[in-house]
Amino acid sequence: MITNQLKWMAGIAIGSSLMLASCRPAYKVVAIEAYRMPMDSTWDATPDKEVLAFLTPFQTSMDSVMNEVKGEAAVSMDRYRPESPLSNLIADVLRQAAKDFTGHPADMGLINIGGIRNVLTQGPITTGNIYEILPFENSLCVLTLKGTHLRALLENIAARGGEGVSGVKMTINKQGELLKAQVGGQPITDDRLYRIATIDYLAEGNDGMTALTQAEDRICPEGATLRDLFMRYVEKQTAQGKKITAQTEGRIYLKE
Repeated sequence: MITNQLKWMAGIAIGSSLMLASCRPAYKVVAIEAYRMPMDSTWDATPDKEVLAFLTPFQTSMDSVMNEVKGEAAVSMDRYRPESPLSNLIADVLRQAAKDFTGHPADMGLINIGGIRNVLTQGPITTGNIYEILPFENSLCVLTLKGTHLRALLENIAARGGEGVSGVKMTINKQGELLKAQVGGQPITDDRLYRIATIDYLAEGNDGMTALTQAEDRICPEGATLRDLFMRYVEKQTAQGKKITAQTEGRIYLKE
């Protein structure tokens, strides 16, 4: 049996709901307009003094970090397909990092060209430069693939006209077909297991790298972002008195 107290509480709840519903304005969308607002130097002409005063200490602190010089580039390095100096360098960094984090060397390094967002110019390399080149929070993943799936991965790369690779040599054509491939200077063996050092974004099969989803094993160490790995590489080379450099060397040959 429902008590008077429960009836009273139910009445209050229903009454409150009806009151709230009656207070809602009868608004409806009748039109939508949109336009582009250019974010350029025009806005610098009359900055808001209060906002500027608030942000200046943070800007100063940020600049002191981002302007710190980590090393020096011997030459300017760009990223492009089918093969480029900067993509070669970053793929090498990934392949080398695999041993540091897993204890086993990788047979191949792989980075997508789209993940490299700026050029590394000749001269001092700052923290800010590295953030501009690698702005995403991508992390190292080491995958184990059978030879059959590795060949499929190289076909994925060929279909995109090339990506950043290390440890392999490929011949592709303009139709995006894989014509020839070697890993470590040897033909691919179908039933052999190969280790591929790449980033978590590609390990999920993104950017057309669907073959990576067929991995037998997957290790993605914590705290191994690609940006940090690259920064450590630059710092290590600098400590050894070396400048950062890379070049194209026929890793992906486009047959006319």
